[in-house]
Amino acid sequence: MHLSRKNFLRISSVFAAGTLAGTPGRVLSSILAPGAGNLMGNRFLTFNCVIRVNQIEVARDKNVGMDEREMHTPERLKAFREAVEAGFPGAKMTWAFSWLALNDMTDNYVKIREQVRECHHRYGDDVTFIPGAYFANAYNSIEQVNKDLHDGIALASGIVGNGYRPKSIVAGFLAAKNMQYLAETENIHVCQGNIWSQFSIDNQDGDGSVCYPYYPSKEHFCKPAQGKSDFIDCVNLDGWTVDFMAARRAGFAEHFNSRMGVGPIETIGAFGASTGLKEMMHSTAIHFDTGYQLNGFAWVTNCWELSLPIDVSGLRDWLSAIKTRWPATRVITQGEFGLIWRKHFTSNNFNYRFTERGSGIGGSDADKEIRWFMNKDFRLALLRNWQESAPEKVVDFTRYDVPAKEPDTLTRKWSLLGEINQKGTRPQDTPIPLDQLSANDRALIRRRVPDLR
Repeated sequence: MHLSRKNFLRISSVFAAGTLAGTPGRVLSSILAPGAGNLMGNRFLTFNCVIRVNQIEVARDKNVGMDEREMHTPERLKAFREAVEAGFPGAKMTWAFSWLALNDMTDNYVKIREQVRECHHRYGDDVTFIPGAYFANAYNSIEQVNKDLHDGIALASGIVGNGYRPKSIVAGFLAAKNMQYLAETENIHVCQGNIWSQFSIDNQDGDGSVCYPYYPSKEHFCKPAQGKSDFIDCVNLDGWTVDFMAARRAGFAEHFNSRMGVGPIETIGAFGASTGLKEMMHSTAIHFDTGYQLNGFAWVTNCWELSLPIDVSGLRDWLSAIKTRWPATRVITQGEFGLIWRKHFTSNNFNYRFTERGSGIGGSDADKEIRWFMNKDFRLALLRNWQESAPEKVVDFTRYDVPAKEPDTLTRKWSLLGEINQKGTRPQDTPIPLDQLSANDRALIRRRVPDLR
């Protein structure tokens, strides 16, 4: 049985009481100086935790999930934060409160807000707001989301006090006009505003973006800005690092979870502590090993809901394994990471590359190899059976140098689907050899990736 995040929480809630306890092209990173304020030469891990009252608070006065009050206790938060510190001493993280969690005056939530304020002062954690429980624009107008952002940021700031302002927003998905509002009105320049590759799962789709940071276009939050006229000065971050091999599927196609990666539901929850940790480390290594060599820096991000009925020892063990294998990893808030990226990249002149061979767990096919190329102009994925020395085929080619448009009605469909999309849901998505792309497409690819033949 394969569960979405929403259904996993619904079915597992009965167990809750028992579980509470850059530079373009290849970069030789070895010659880079990984200073504390530098992007290049560093491995980064950002970790977020969502605190809410209802499972899916789609609006201030509307919920479509279950009540989670009993799953949010001061004891649970204490154990959670101690697991982070035990796994990676000195780690900083980001706490994101929902609208109801910011306003609930019951004893547990009052104490939880006090605890998070203490975490800010003790560990340097960031405290912020999440609008609409990951799916704000599927249920609310642009104007309402802006109002929610303004009021929610003020309430989150009030938890810490003394003029504090969050360094970022956690949003799941967030429309381009709302990111523009964050940058221009709220002076917040980092937003977790896309969930890379999400399609046919949970309450909103948003496939089509770059999986590493980028400045979004005013046309569509999945599209990198092409120039000054469509540039939004808000660094758009992914929400969960996923296994590229699993992510090429739509939803639960072939009985696999397309969201498998570093997230606990799809790993620890699905396969148990040992195999789950193995897949989490595999997904981490895609970036911290080969990705680091290809891009000159590496980034992994994760998000847990505080209400997850998964023992926090799984979080501790993952962080501890990272500390052991990559001890110099910088575990900082997503706002700090986004601002470091923003300092290095003042425009979308990135040229990311990633390579993965599957882990053999779940939908991560052990006999397959995938290569991704992502830049301002396009994203391109090539897949092959490496065990059979089969030729590569294009499984995704999405051009960003063409017009895009976000929905103007309330809908779950916010994806930016290109000529060929990795999910394979349209007839045109049939994989093809690279040389079968149009001459114009191949010329564009050669300009960005001249060594690709």
